[in-house]
Amino acid sequence: MIIPHAKPGTSVQNITGEWKAYMPVVNGDKCIKCGICQNFCPEGIMGEVKRIPEIDYEYCKGCSVCANECPVKCIEMRRVEQD
Repeated sequence: MIIPHAKPGTSVQNITGEWKAYMPVVNGDKCIKCGICQNFCPEGIMGEVKRIPEIDYEYCKGCSVCANECPVKCIEMRRVEQD
């Protein structure tokens, strides 16, 4: 069963992305716009389904679900630089 993605800001703590160690980066040239990453994202921060994902990093937890589920591996998890 696929649960529709939720809109950012619907989590109990709201902005959750400040403590992540990795962040997803999408290669738009490889993306086939299948919507799988949007459907599996637990925070619903991957943008509109069937479009190249536009990630809302304020809410992204860096969980890597999107990268793991992508059938063409166009999402790379990169280490977040600490200031």
